[in-house]
Amino acid sequence: MAHAFGGAKAPAILRNSDLDADAVQQARIDLAACFRMAAKLGLHEGICNHLSFVVPGRDDLFLVNPYGWAFAEITASRLLVCDFHGNVVAGEGVPEATAFYIHARVHKNVPRARAAFHTHMPNATALAMLEGPPLVWAGQTALKFYGRTVVDEEYGGLALDEREGDRIATSIGEADIVFMKNHGVMVLGPTIAEAWDDLYYLERACEVQRLAMTMNRPLKVVPPEMARRTYEQMREGDRESARLHLESVKRILMQEAPDFAR
Repeated sequence: MAHAFGGAKAPAILRNSDLDADAVQQARIDLAACFRMAAKLGLHEGICNHLSFVVPGRDDLFLVNPYGWAFAEITASRLLVCDFHGNVVAGEGVPEATAFYIHARVHKNVPRARAAFHTHMPNATALAMLEGPPLVWAGQTALKFYGRTVVDEEYGGLALDEREGDRIATSIGEADIVFMKNHGVMVLGPTIAEAWDDLYYLERACEVQRLAMTMNRPLKVVPPEMARRTYEQMREGDRESARLHLESVKRILMQEAPDFAR
């Protein structure tokens, strides 16, 4: 299902030493932690899904996983640095083709999307396969995403060119969560921690909704005014909660799989 990116050119000459900055190394470690925990929790699919983050200090470059490596194998140093033109400017290998065409176009066309996490995680993807709205505002966890989602109804097959990448980027609008019908989900965030936090809780919200839907009883939907109020309560401390969530992930991994940070 995965495709090697054929447009990558020879490694470009680095234009300055920005890629050696402490902030870049920390981003590598944080992003690698997300890959490892996503694998541990079953939020990945073979070698097909991808997480990316715009390189700190360089709005023209992004970190992404290399083609052919499972999430459970990703380390901080294994991540690639790519530009928006198909050049791999740091790292060994090339990105998966759809990773390049989706993530390069999203980061270029939606600058607020510093982090872009695209997965086929099972519960969220299952809801994206149904007619109608995927996520129903019936569970407290779901309310974290109230007013933050969009549904991309126009499945366009594999994203193997800039046209499909641009179409996906255009579909995002002001949303942070994109349910890609017949495909999967994409989570966008200003930081790696916030994207991770949303990815994790989105799958949990979808999991409990799917479970409730099997009980052959109507879902009890939260009234809009209460849904909005609860969402606002959650957002007050969301950034700090997300930061602490990722810190806990890294502590767990340092005990179980410390090689992620190398």
